[in-house]
Amino acid sequence: MPVTSLHAACVLVIISLGGCSDGPTIPTTSSLPATMTIYEGDAVGLSYPTVIRNVPPSYTAAAIANRIQGVVLLTAVVLPNGTVGEVVVVQSLDTRFGLDEQAVQAAKQWLFNPGVIDGRAVAVRVRIEMSFMLSSERPFTN
Repeated sequence: MPVTSLHAACVLVIISLGGCSDGPTIPTTSSLPATMTIYEGDAVGLSYPTVIRNVPPSYTAAAIANRIQGVVLLTAVVLPNGTVGEVVVVQSLDTRFGLDEQAVQAAKQWLFNPGVIDGRAVAVRVRIEMSFMLSSERPFTN
């Protein structure tokens, strides 16, 4: 009988969309102040956020039973205090069995050294790839 192992991996990618957001940003969640400027990955003088703690996403039982595998692509705003604010699913893997939501919940638990411009911490939008993979392995026998 094969043993199924679960693997959820996370990759952080700094987005290079240009400068910073136009004027004040009005977030879709209450985790961001309405007047916070959110910088993108190629803003002049930006030191990128670095991950201190990444939390891998959990597989749901339904996703395992249905052998759902692949990548959820997210954007997340790293706040000046290093926590994660708004998280958006950019590329969905699964809305039926809960993997998109698991990826969002995991990303919200990440912690960063914040991005810095001119010596002050700033909000920076980053891209996070959460991979969900199942692999079947035969148990080791002597």
